[in-house]
Amino acid sequence: MNKEKAGVNVGVDVGKYQLDFFIWERNKHFVVENNDDGIREAIGRLRRYQLDRIVLEATGRYEMAFTLAAFDKKLPIAVVRPILIRQFARAADQQAKTDKLDAQIMARYAATMKPRLTAQKSKNLLLIKDLVVRRRQLIDIRTMELNRQKIMGKPVDRSCNRVIKALQREVDWVEERLSKTVEEEAAWSERKALLETTPGVGKALIWTLLSEMPELGTLNNKEIASLAGLAPINRDSGKSKGKRRIFGGRHSVRTTLYMAILSAVQCNPVIGGFYRHLVKQGKHKKVALTAAMRKFLTILNAMVRDDREWAH
Repeated sequence: MNKEKAGVNVGVDVGKYQLDFFIWERNKHFVVENNDDGIREAIGRLRRYQLDRIVLEATGRYEMAFTLAAFDKKLPIAVVRPILIRQFARAADQQAKTDKLDAQIMARYAATMKPRLTAQKSKNLLLIKDLVVRRRQLIDIRTMELNRQKIMGKPVDRSCNRVIKALQREVDWVEERLSKTVEEEAAWSERKALLETTPGVGKALIWTLLSEMPELGTLNNKEIASLAGLAPINRDSGKSKGKRRIFGGRHSVRTTLYMAILSAVQCNPVIGGFYRHLVKQGKHKKVALTAAMRKFLTILNAMVRDDREWAH
């Protein structure tokens, strides 16, 4: 197969029914259907080039079929957060929005910013990630039904109870499947064992960290906090000092960590002491909880990095 010149960057705008491709260095645009035949055609066309990277957004699973097929053919894929593309488009003063223009700005982003390639995950890892997401969905639905039960009162109490019990059975099934699937992931066994020694770290946090933050133990404290969206962002200009706020990062990790920290401040002496010290200093409780989350995550990161159990 003859390949064209090296250095090609591709942007892919993912839709439910179609995929728009733009090859930046060739100024070429083409469209295929987002199904097996269309994906096969797209990959055949792309393989004629020497690819630097193919950039696409995480779009709620519509990108999965193409991503998995591209991984299977060893194509360089970078799945990026949509906000990064939006910010880049604003910086490039691109106001108009069409599928072709979206693919074009992603190709330009690929060529300019050179985002890190996404590592391919095994089928077992993908299943774990899906189960973690499904567990979170079921718990959210169960919480909504519990809230409805409180509002609606006794006339519909039995109906709410039936739904809540059914949802709990589904949660139990997912958690049982998750436990078995995680046990099959041999590469996680040591990290899982280390995390389990920490007071306040439960199964939900372990599953989330292992599946959605594989970088744990490979980054420094600032980097791991930033990845979870727990690093305060300065908003200063001249003599004006704005409030520091957390922003971005992996929302699912931050949400699960928040639930874990509510337990950790009660049962973990280090985290609990740190939180209460901040509150005594006059910090708002939400600010103190966020700081405790950041400290907790950096401790877990150091434990995995140094291969040591909890010893505080």
